[in-house]
Amino acid sequence: MPETIDSVDAKILDLLQENAGLSVAEIAEKVGLSSSPCWRRIKRMEEQGVIRKRVTLLDRGLLGLDFEVMASVKLALPNRTNLDAFETMVQGWSEVSECMTVTGAVDYVIRVVTTDMHAYDNFLRDKLLGSDLVSDVQSRIVMRVAKRTTSLPLEFLDQPPPADEL
Repeated sequence: MPETIDSVDAKILDLLQENAGLSVAEIAEKVGLSSSPCWRRIKRMEEQGVIRKRVTLLDRGLLGLDFEVMASVKLALPNRTNLDAFETMVQGWSEVSECMTVTGAVDYVIRVVTTDMHAYDNFLRDKLLGSDLVSDVQSRIVMRVAKRTTSLPLEFLDQPPPADEL
């Protein structure tokens, strides 16, 4: 379990979520620390797993990967073995950028990114429906993204406990 994240840690995390390319010196200046204590805080949060990794976000459209589908997947028999097998299988599919187990009438929602409808059709036929694990897929083509962020809402970290818990 990570140590408590204080307001300085939260500011550091917020800056890193916005731009992971900032130097320690730049972050330190923005949060009012010197470089060494700032670096130690970042290192601690990395060691605790709060900071899992730093990545570069790419522009899908400029790369020609602007066809996106949210697919609801129902397994033929949703038992533990098949759930594990499906989750292992999607790890090898580069088209799948997210796979989530959900409640309700389906077992998974996956986010699929490809070049066009034909590439998605090939993915659907050859991979998803080509598996004996899958019994049904409902595809929803993403027309426009109104909001997409990788940032977590860190303002909730400083929330005081409800009055009935004091």
